[in-house]
Amino acid sequence: MRVTTPHFTVDYLHIMDDDIFKEPMRKRRRSDRDQRFRGFPSVEQSALKEYEKLESRTRRVLSNTYQKLIQSVFLDESIPNSVKYLINRLLALIEKPSLDPIYIGLFGSTGAGKSSLINAIIQQAMFLPVSGESICTSCIVQVSSGCCEQYEAKIHLLSDQEWKEELKNLTTLLHRTGELGGEEEDAWDRGDAVEEAIWKLQMFYGNGAEGKSYEELLRAKPRGKIPTSRVISLKAEEAEELSVKLDPYIRTQRRDWDGGSAETHIWPLIKLVEVTLPKSELIPEGVVLVDIPGTGDFNSKRDEMWKKTIDKCSVIWVISDIERISGGRAHEDLLNESMKACQRGFCRDLALVVTKTDKLHLPEYLRERKVGNQAIQSQREAVLERNEMIKLQRNKILKDKLKRKLPADSRVLEASELVYTVSAQEYWQRALLTEEETEIPKLREYIRRSLLDKKKRMVTKYVTEAFGLLLLTDSFSCTDHLQNEHLHMSGLRRFVEEKIQLLEKAIDQCFAHIARPLQEGIWNARSSYRRILGACLVRSRGNQGFHQTLKAVCLKNGIYASRTLARIDLNEALTQPIYEQIDPVFGCIFRSGKPADGSALIPHIDAFKLSLQEKMTEIGIRNGWKYDSYKKSFLIQEISAILGGLEGHILRKKRKIYESLTTSVQNDLKPCYEEAAQITGKKACERMKDALRRGVDRQVAEGMFERAQERMQHQFQQLKNGITEKVKGSIATMLTLASSPGDGLYKELADVKSEYKEMEKLHRSLREVAENAVLRRGMQDFLLRMSPSKAGPPKT
Repeated sequence: MRVTTPHFTVDYLHIMDDDIFKEPMRKRRRSDRDQRFRGFPSVEQSALKEYEKLESRTRRVLSNTYQKLIQSVFLDESIPNSVKYLINRLLALIEKPSLDPIYIGLFGSTGAGKSSLINAIIQQAMFLPVSGESICTSCIVQVSSGCCEQYEAKIHLLSDQEWKEELKNLTTLLHRTGELGGEEEDAWDRGDAVEEAIWKLQMFYGNGAEGKSYEELLRAKPRGKIPTSRVISLKAEEAEELSVKLDPYIRTQRRDWDGGSAETHIWPLIKLVEVTLPKSELIPEGVVLVDIPGTGDFNSKRDEMWKKTIDKCSVIWVISDIERISGGRAHEDLLNESMKACQRGFCRDLALVVTKTDKLHLPEYLRERKVGNQAIQSQREAVLERNEMIKLQRNKILKDKLKRKLPADSRVLEASELVYTVSAQEYWQRALLTEEETEIPKLREYIRRSLLDKKKRMVTKYVTEAFGLLLLTDSFSCTDHLQNEHLHMSGLRRFVEEKIQLLEKAIDQCFAHIARPLQEGIWNARSSYRRILGACLVRSRGNQGFHQTLKAVCLKNGIYASRTLARIDLNEALTQPIYEQIDPVFGCIFRSGKPADGSALIPHIDAFKLSLQEKMTEIGIRNGWKYDSYKKSFLIQEISAILGGLEGHILRKKRKIYESLTTSVQNDLKPCYEEAAQITGKKACERMKDALRRGVDRQVAEGMFERAQERMQHQFQQLKNGITEKVKGSIATMLTLASSPGDGLYKELADVKSEYKEMEKLHRSLREVAENAVLRRGMQDFLLRMSPSKAGPPKT
């Protein structure tokens, strides 16, 4: 039996044929739910348990209602659209996830201390590999907690096709034709791109693999065993046991080492590692810590995953070693990439986490110290003073950078702290600093608060949406309401059509704000592209070791990501002058606040929603609806649900719009990159550079930047069309159902009055739960202020 609602375009109504009779997912056991909150202080535990209880009871009411509806229509040959609508909506709500994961990305250069920081946060000293001498974590690693009884890990490998693509690029990079001069031969040996290619092939196939052709390597047998599923699962009773099993897969292998187990031999295939802890007290279920390498990857799929991982993080911590915090291109690149994530992705919070802050050479610090009159008595006092200075300085610098890129009312700019100074080593040793002074507990508190805030928002929205649905369900099973409150909706339909036209105009005006900055950016890009390209092509002294890196750039259509060098992206560099102009306006368009110039998109949708809800109330009063009419309340709730779902749609489209400039330039320059990549023999580096310069000149002359401008504007137009189509289809269908004549709308259903009454109580209790949380928080803060100070730190 197929259950569909004609022309209804809201995502949650796309149900499979047999899903109408699907058994809803089972409830989580109470003991499992309680385990999730062990790491929270008592005040936060109480709030979370109340919200969890509200959600659980709401799911039970929905499930009971769903079962009653299914039983009442199970044997019917024809089910009215209104009942199909209810069943689909109920099932979608019942199976809606409790909480979308909160991804917190730890984004930093190699050796910055990301793994050490995660180990400290989860209270496992050597869980992820750490080393003070070299790169350790070689791929993206996600760490979360769940309901599993054991420590578990899944190692995801490149597919066979993905590896073949990389293999072809690696062998092409190593393949040389023609005679090379002595200087060029030396340069070849020193190239970072070539060293990494040789290293990967030797690791996977054995010594001598670097001299074989692509076809020969396809026939060669890998040194390690590759599972057909391309996923390796590990389990252990203890953290230390899993750590030992996991180590070979995620630790970067030394290039001068030929030993090792079979696990190390498949290391070049690994693209993602997921680690799940059992019911952790320190990283609550629903939070995922992501160790993100700082530069991406030479493999296209891994590099795409790197970028998508950054974009799906709602929080990004830029991790920087205290000895690298002052200056350095790598640190600036990380900050810039993180700010782009705020523009194109889901990131709402960004902070700088300075690691290894216990490092300090006291005599040198005292000699250079320029602040404070109080004498420094110990290493500890110097560390604390230096850390506080770094916080003040870096907080101002970061806030200034963010203000230039993001809207003034961005959430990240409202944060009281943008900089944390942490020491994972001191967290374990306590030789200089107390546990609180290492700021590891402060990061854990940040994680808990993020989860609590998101849970509160999710449950409030969930209960409100469920209440609106129960209003309609109860009205369908009550003939009195249907007969006495038949809706005369023609006036409302005309009003909706007019408002949709106004919404279209408002969206056009909103998007028009980007036109002038976009045009100015195009002018700037045209006038500066030769200088930018020239700077990209002289990134090393002379050509030593660079022509292989340049060849790698061309093989990957303008992008090269190395584990040791800064990321190279020619397409992004060429479009940077455009982004410098549009970034502030782009951020304003997708902000949640309400600017005076009407440049933000979401407020226009909110205004559209409010105008519809007000009109329904007005029509209801004029036509004699009761103030608490089932129909009116349902329509208002459903409009909130429909338009609320648009925000997620907009955020998903935002990335494609933002990246359309670089994607357009990359596509236009692809023939140029392909031509340069084929160049070999004498003076190959200079000839490649000349080919790139000629190719870029030709494309710019033919309107490359103008085409990028048109493609971005086209993406904006597609977003507008998508919004209006969803609004038209969803609201039109909803009004049709609500205004259907009695014989089409009414189907004798089981009585759900008891479920409605319980749902009404749950909806009322939302405010009570929120008030309780505020009261408990106030009491806790008061007690903390009145409590004696903690004991002082250890003396040194």
